[in-house]
Amino acid sequence: MQPSMQVVGQVTRPELQTRRTVPMQVSLAFVERRVNVWLRFGWPVRETVLNRWRRVAVFEPGAVCCRVKWIANDYGTTLWQLMVLQAPTQFDGARRIAGVVPGARVLLRADGEQQVNAVLAVVDAMERLGIDPCAVAVTYWSGVGNPLAAHQPLPEYTLERHAAHIARGALQ
Repeated sequence: MQPSMQVVGQVTRPELQTRRTVPMQVSLAFVERRVNVWLRFGWPVRETVLNRWRRVAVFEPGAVCCRVKWIANDYGTTLWQLMVLQAPTQFDGARRIAGVVPGARVLLRADGEQQVNAVLAVVDAMERLGIDPCAVAVTYWSGVGNPLAAHQPLPEYTLERHAAHIARGALQ
């Protein structure tokens, strides 16, 4: 072997070895009749109140949450947005999202009042069945986007589907 090849194999980058997973921080806000950014579901490990209007929810890697954003001006609502987010683990490809540090895996994104209300209705139905939306299969959230964009009925998340998801997790 050539000496240069041996050296290349021995070169290490210390910043890669010490890089650790950083918890996901989601900024939340409320200004009456102007801004409302809240969590529809999710279990933060910690929540920090910054001031009367703002707070930050912190999630462990792999945790799932749903952030809803509503913004208005003097003429009415300007933005309805819902995102189901998963806190990234060390090797996940996280997307940069305003108000989410360091970023997240976007499992579902709904824009506009109709889409947001459709997803909220699905979440309400899950909770009526006694299913925690955080425990729902990640693949379900990822699959809801296509029918949502096509203005089709959203797939139901049934108790049978949830039991199958739980059973798959037990096998792994």
